[in-house]
Amino acid sequence: MLRTYTIYNSKSAEAMGCVVQWRFLLDMLVVLLFFLPPPPAVAAVEAEQRRRSTEAGVHLDVQEKHAVMSNDILSVTLSIPDGLVTGISYQGVPNLLETKNAENDRGYWDAIWHGAGNEGEQDKLQGTSFKVVSNNENVVEISFTREWDASGITGAPVNIDRRFVMLSDSPGFYTYSILERLQGYPSVRMEVNRVVFKLRQDMFRYMAVSDDRKRFMPTPEDRLTGETLDYPEAVLLKRPSSPSLRGQVDDKYFYSSDSKDIKVHGWVCTGPPVGFWMITPSNEFRTGGPFKQELTSHVGPTTLSTFVSRHYAGEDLDVNFQDGNPWKKVLGPVFLYLNSDTAAESDPSILWQDAKRRMDQEVASWPYDFIASVDYEKSDERGIVRGRLFVHDWFIDKRPVPASYAYVGLAAQGAAGSWQRENKGYQFWIQADNDGNFFIKSVRQGTYNLYATVPGRMGDYKYEFDISIIPGSSVELGKLVYKPPRNGATLWEIGVADRTAAEFYVPNLSPTLKVNDFEDDVQNKFREYGLWKRYTDLYPLNDLVYTVGTSDYAMNWFFAHVPRDLGNRTYRATTWRIEFDLESVDRASYYTLQLALASAEEAELQVRVNDGEVQPPHFTTGLIGGDNAIARHGIHGLYWLFSFRIAGTGLVQGRNIIFLTQAGVSSPWTGVMYDYIRLEGPDEFRNTADT
Repeated sequence: MLRTYTIYNSKSAEAMGCVVQWRFLLDMLVVLLFFLPPPPAVAAVEAEQRRRSTEAGVHLDVQEKHAVMSNDILSVTLSIPDGLVTGISYQGVPNLLETKNAENDRGYWDAIWHGAGNEGEQDKLQGTSFKVVSNNENVVEISFTREWDASGITGAPVNIDRRFVMLSDSPGFYTYSILERLQGYPSVRMEVNRVVFKLRQDMFRYMAVSDDRKRFMPTPEDRLTGETLDYPEAVLLKRPSSPSLRGQVDDKYFYSSDSKDIKVHGWVCTGPPVGFWMITPSNEFRTGGPFKQELTSHVGPTTLSTFVSRHYAGEDLDVNFQDGNPWKKVLGPVFLYLNSDTAAESDPSILWQDAKRRMDQEVASWPYDFIASVDYEKSDERGIVRGRLFVHDWFIDKRPVPASYAYVGLAAQGAAGSWQRENKGYQFWIQADNDGNFFIKSVRQGTYNLYATVPGRMGDYKYEFDISIIPGSSVELGKLVYKPPRNGATLWEIGVADRTAAEFYVPNLSPTLKVNDFEDDVQNKFREYGLWKRYTDLYPLNDLVYTVGTSDYAMNWFFAHVPRDLGNRTYRATTWRIEFDLESVDRASYYTLQLALASAEEAELQVRVNDGEVQPPHFTTGLIGGDNAIARHGIHGLYWLFSFRIAGTGLVQGRNIIFLTQAGVSSPWTGVMYDYIRLEGPDEFRNTADT
């Protein structure tokens, strides 16, 4: 551009000439900058935007070290051949992932293995080979594979095929993995398998995992300036960037959920207003059934989907492969959904509501019809199972009644209740309606057992016959009847048979700590740090005593049976007493104490009747559990059911006492959480034939 400069005031010609020279230089600089190429990151985004404006659909750009999937909404960059997600561009933001992290620490799958030369190290499942599976205007699918060889160089003895999929009109992308072991592979144990995304710390501050757990979160720096408590995950915030957070504890385990409830969670940035969401449309590929708890999103900002873990279960949920056993499983797909709305600048929950709607769409679309792998079965390759479940407890029900809102599922063949520790196969669960009707759809081919658990009823149901599914199967089971365990009439009971300790007394938080900002304080009261410490505060001298007929389990039964804290990291076993009166005793018969536990962590529960010192105890569970639910703010872990027979000669007319001693004292959070306790009267035989 040419310009003409004129001096109007001769008296200031010298000064004006200087100004003109500077203006001329600035203009030339602007012209020069105009012709210089932009920085590489900006150039890539601008080039992508120009190409999108002229081409519709989804596109794949394969470069020397990266592959870029893009449509007119977003672009995703992955490293070749590793298959690491290094960048996600959306709404003018070049990268939503944390660019301060190395490329292998932004978006990745990972696993932890034990055995076969692996000793618990993190394996990010990086590929050694890259392949384009599908590439057209409607869908792009790419594959990153790693095959095991006997040299051991390629890591654990498992073949890995990680896939990424993008559709032309979709505001997000899908990812799934196919894990396979061939005949003759050596033994190995898988502790963890998950997919992780780490977002930009300077953008994402608002997190949502459920309607009652959505809030502005502390930053990683807030944790660094805080005080680490009993374990590294729990940090007391002392100098947070937001003063309202001072005195709170941050712990990623506050945001765990049951698998059945982990369908969508993620983060929101309010400027620009962008949401990043992990959507899991099916739980069929997760281990442990519908009540297995997993992490969701937490400070990082991090969001993840976990397929295998010990969380709230322990080593029972490790996937243990023996020498030579072949195996294959598809994990996922999960959907990474991005959304934006200017109204979210002032109300970020708007994007949460939108993410829930999108989650419903993804669930309705399952199984997807666009996945290329033959190992992922489509709708016409699957089957359905339907029926109606009743429950018949002769003491409560004159005849079978509908098992209202029971959880009914298909899982690998095993004993009743084995599904909660099953970890190699697929599981398919549904909640029955009020009338006990259940309809399980989209079941993969295979042979299963059908299981159920009924709210308010103790124990586990298992259908007596195997169920085989082939493509197009429609299995009609008709009327099924669950008969819960019972030997005699109920003399008394404590709690509600719901597989949790939620109905018992959850104490207020220590006054030295600030209550977390959850929207439903009652529902989430157990999601606070250090509640196990409150037992010693509330019972400083003597242990808990519960008197049947007088005490109220909602106020007088502490939610966790933990050891007494003596200080200096020493702990003592605690003995709770249940006192009750019997008007008469049948000394020739037997009574039954039903003990249902909602959780156990390195615990031993000893039972004594009317003699608190007898050795050995009348009954012991032995050392059980490793779910760590007490420390991790869970209200349940794995479910345990014990039936203890009491001879009538061991009871007396009048006052009786059952002593429950929790003998595990290895840490402050060893112990059990009770689900339900019931004393049944003398044995009775009842004809419970279905009517």
